[in-house]
Amino acid sequence: MDGESGENPTLFPEKVGEKLRDARLAQGLELSDIAARTRVPLRHLQAIENSDYSGLPSPTYAIGFVKAYARAVGADEVALARELRTETEGLFAAREVYESYDPQDPVREPPRGLAWAGAVIAALLLVAVGVWYGTDLFRSAGSEPEPTPTETPATPEAPAEPSPAPVPANGGQVTLTATQPVWLRIYDASGTRLFEKEMAAGERYDVPPGANGPMINLGRPEAIRVTINGSDVAPLGPAGRAIKDVPISAEALRARGTANAGTTPQPGATATPAAVPAFQPAFDPEPAGNATFP
Repeated sequence: MDGESGENPTLFPEKVGEKLRDARLAQGLELSDIAARTRVPLRHLQAIENSDYSGLPSPTYAIGFVKAYARAVGADEVALARELRTETEGLFAAREVYESYDPQDPVREPPRGLAWAGAVIAALLLVAVGVWYGTDLFRSAGSEPEPTPTETPATPEAPAEPSPAPVPANGGQVTLTATQPVWLRIYDASGTRLFEKEMAAGERYDVPPGANGPMINLGRPEAIRVTINGSDVAPLGPAGRAIKDVPISAEALRARGTANAGTTPQPGATATPAAVPAFQPAFDPEPAGNATFP
């Protein structure tokens, strides 16, 4: 008979916390696992399992934590929330304390004398600040030292830059500098190849001074800057037109510059870029693959 009374669920109904604990244990989970899944503090989960909701501030928190716990163990959160409202109905209702408010109570204001004293002190502070910064009444005339004149240091004269050495009439170092990627080929009068590649922007090549009549094949003359001993000379040809068999010795380049300036060419000077047979429309400036000029 005693066992029958213990098995009757209506006499001792299972509480919400006990149902959640049984569901957790059935899945082999620790309470810390539930805390990690729900982000509910461990102390609140322990209070829920013990049906002790005194540490929770309101029924809203309790219901929210129970729903999160139920989702974590796969229980019916709606049914458990309904049971929790019934279970804690008297607990949270007893906490509600209402303070009476009497509209006739006077508003708390500082004493009138204290307010007047604060206003007077503020006015005196403003007057003191104005007198201190606006007049010299409290500052002695000799307290501030007179500024001493400072001598302006003499600016050292910049050393005179050495004048560039004059370029000799004959000879000189010819340098080709690529201003953008460009392919070119340099060879001498006997057909010996001196230099052939695609130069990168900023790359330079010094033509051997003793080369025998060096000449150049170039796809884009505007991509090459030509200098003799560091001094710029006239371009090798017009922009956008390939050139071929153009002499690039120092003597030929000087003669080219003289001819472009409208003066009488020096002996041995080549024709201007417009008359040089280098401007052949059929010339391919950048051969494909390993093709070379004949």
